[in-house]
Amino acid sequence: MTAVDTRALVQQARGGRVIRTGFLEGADLDRRALAADGIRFAAHGGFPDASRVIYTLYPEHIPSVDDPVKVLRLEVDETDFDTDDLKVALALPAELLGDVREDRQGFLFATTAKGVKQLENVRQLVLQGRTREVSFSPAEGQALERGSKTRSVVVPSLRLDVVGAKGFGVSRAYFQAGIEGKKVRVNGNVASSSTPVKVGDTLSAESLGRIEFKRIEGETRRGNIKLELEIHR
Repeated sequence: MTAVDTRALVQQARGGRVIRTGFLEGADLDRRALAADGIRFAAHGGFPDASRVIYTLYPEHIPSVDDPVKVLRLEVDETDFDTDDLKVALALPAELLGDVREDRQGFLFATTAKGVKQLENVRQLVLQGRTREVSFSPAEGQALERGSKTRSVVVPSLRLDVVGAKGFGVSRAYFQAGIEGKKVRVNGNVASSSTPVKVGDTLSAESLGRIEFKRIEGETRRGNIKLELEIHR
């Protein structure tokens, strides 16, 4: 049983509403139920390979929806703490806090406009038992969601290593190395090369981006499978 009643969200979107979740892990949502007639969905996490994302479900007559995710940079004099310490110190509800990552200049983390509002007057955080002076700023110029495009690709099977390599346009050996290094996830979960993928799944790979598996377009004369993928880099 999933943590979110995905089918209820789908029914609301079919009824003409735009439905938006808080930040979720891949396993919190039934991605298969999102591949339903009459609706579309978008997933935003602030980073191309985000493990925590916000899902927006909307009627198919709406062409697109806005990205609700904001990425902030935390600047602090000393960084003798880790991302788990920062998550606790920020004290944001789970639905308002996405991925938290170390950066050359401090830390980056994904949140929403509501999260930004909650933090706008925060000037100090208690980290590792010490009160630190901190500042937050938008992560301008980051290669976060650098853009997306829809591609039709032909693959011999729906194995993760096959679909991922074809979708990102890299060699299968290169993509396989990423899988073995635990840098590839399906719906937020670390996956193996033989993991099958299906319509509605999200594939994410560090340094490459994210793939949304939109639909199966058909089968070629040679028995290969033609897929529609949305590539986010």
